Amino acid sequence: MAAEPPVLEIRGPLRREDLPGLYDRACAEFGRLRGCVLTVDVTGVAANAVAVDALARLLLAGRRHGWRIAVRGADRALSELIALIGLNEVFLSPAEAEARTAGTASRSRGRT
Repeated sequence: MAAEPPVLEIRGPLRREDLPGLYDRACAEFGRLRGCVLTVDVTGVAANAVAVDALARLLLAGRRHGWRIAVRGADRALSELIALIGLNEVFLSPAEAEARTAGTASRSRGRT
């Protein structure tokens, strides 16, 4: 039985003051787990500058730790905002993430 890929769930409302803690939580996951892809679940996160900032920070954290980031659960508005600023070119799709994920299971839950 294959292990479930690591998922970092972000729940809103997401505020700017939540971002440093989110970054720290992601870095802890990168250091704790072995793998190469982290899926970020943004189901229900509003499409705004704070959400895009959060995703950009997670992308940076992932790259610094040698990981790729996939976004799952983005609604149409958030997906379009991600595409507008060009981040869709650097995030993996959920299908790409599943194909690339190697091994360790983890699920981090929380508001941010």
